[in-house]
Amino acid sequence: MTKKKEQKAQKDTSNKAKEEQEDNSIEDLESQLEEAQQSAKDNWDKLLRSQAEMENLKRRTSKDLENAHKFALDGFVKALLEVSDSLAMGIKSAKDEKATLENTAEGLELTNKVFNSTLEKFGVEAINPIEEKFNPDLHEAVTMVPMPDKESNTVLEVIQIGFSLNGRLVRPALVVVVQ
Repeated sequence: MTKKKEQKAQKDTSNKAKEEQEDNSIEDLESQLEEAQQSAKDNWDKLLRSQAEMENLKRRTSKDLENAHKFALDGFVKALLEVSDSLAMGIKSAKDEKATLENTAEGLELTNKVFNSTLEKFGVEAINPIEEKFNPDLHEAVTMVPMPDKESNTVLEVIQIGFSLNGRLVRPALVVVVQ
């Protein structure tokens, strides 16, 4: 019977070992489940934060874009105010009793220089094609005049100066062309 007792004892020991292993593996599975649940919760929180950040970024970007559109001309307007001030001073001095035609013309020329430099500062270029080849992309011919001593298809006279903004035509120059 000793052998049977030994076998029974071994069985009991192996059963206990199996039970302990099962208990350990259940504990391991439970701890892994807790870790997985905690990881899932952390990832869910990160997702919610990321979504909130994206919404805030969209809102800020939208507001910045709206302000950019609303105040895009701010610098241009400030620069034009200099021209307006110059014109106001010219009008005031022209109305003065001591004003001469020369002084008034000189003031107008200076105001025109300020105006043109303001336009250039913001990428507006004048198109004044006198004695250049006629270019239908930049010029609009008002009339053609036959002149045998001038080269054909050149600009004889500029009636109205054209303008481009950063290389894009805003207004063509109105010109008289040699036929």
